[in-house]
Amino acid sequence: MSRTIVDVHILQTVPPSNLNRDDTGSPKSATYGGVRRARVSSQAWKRATRFAFRDRVDPADFGVRTKRVVELLAGRIGEVDGEVADPSAAALAVLGAAGIKVKEPRGKKDVPAEAGYLVFLSAQQVDALARLAATAARSGEAPDKKEAQALIKGKNSIDLALFGRMVADVTDLNVDASCQVAHALSTHAVDTEYDYFTAVDDHKAADAEEDAGAGMIGTVEFNSATLYRYATVDVDLLARNIGDSAATERAVAIFLDAFAKSMPSGKQNTFANRTLPDAVVVSVRDDQSVSYVGAFEEPVAAAAGAGRVTESARRMSRYAGDLQDAYGSVPVQTWVVGVGDARSELAGLGEVTSFGDTVSAVSALVTERLAAGAQ
Repeated sequence: MSRTIVDVHILQTVPPSNLNRDDTGSPKSATYGGVRRARVSSQAWKRATRFAFRDRVDPADFGVRTKRVVELLAGRIGEVDGEVADPSAAALAVLGAAGIKVKEPRGKKDVPAEAGYLVFLSAQQVDALARLAATAARSGEAPDKKEAQALIKGKNSIDLALFGRMVADVTDLNVDASCQVAHALSTHAVDTEYDYFTAVDDHKAADAEEDAGAGMIGTVEFNSATLYRYATVDVDLLARNIGDSAATERAVAIFLDAFAKSMPSGKQNTFANRTLPDAVVVSVRDDQSVSYVGAFEEPVAAAAGAGRVTESARRMSRYAGDLQDAYGSVPVQTWVVGVGDARSELAGLGEVTSFGDTVSAVSALVTERLAAGAQ
């Protein structure tokens, strides 16, 4: 059976920044190829991508992930049926019927019960559960278990269909993620640097009798890097998760746009490090997902007076070609988007075009392959 897989490879340079911090406030890092690399966790970029969806989809196609699911449902119950006497009790009843366990949050009084884990629901699933809860509350009967679970299984939002859901209490409610996102790694070795800062007390500075010292001093850690980013979408699984070919095509297009243009929000006010990718390579495959991170196992070194983007693009192009020669794994089609020399270095991988045209072409090919698979 033919598969449809969309691989996304991105080279992106970020200036001094702290996109994704560890528990000490330091930029996250990893050792790869024997040297320290800058790292941005997959979770950080998936969240940035998810929240970029908000500007691209109808709220009904977006999900919410929360432990405060009782409060969320109760609010929606009150909106769909203002005559339900106790929306929180109705929410507890429908969640209990579905098998989702909740309990009073530790150390808090007079607040709604919470789930012991983040529950990921689409807006349409929240609405359907609220209506079932309201109907049950009016009738005085307990919500039906099968109906409650069926409502949670149906009408997945785009972000839920892509990133999946795990429900520890009821594995039947799990949704396998159709999208995988790698940790972004710098293509080269990186050292952490330190910004020593002072903050002046404006009011004190205006007082002639006060000392001229700073009101606050501190340090912020940062680095700068050319990152290799990779994500892959199993289109066939995405289609099963969503249940509609047209919605699947739209989800692929939205994901490509959001993943390429999003940026984790860590320390944005301090560094204003918003950049767009230097290069984006998108391949549609029919065999398996293939990352090109091996191109950078030997860290890229900057030549005198030059940066690392061009050499990183050259490495990625050569590595992709070597993989094809060694394994015969040739993409169905590849598109290349790039800026400056990175574009010319990657031109041999596929059709060089604009990002918008790439998204349109990938969407059209996805539609064509889904239609062929349905016949």
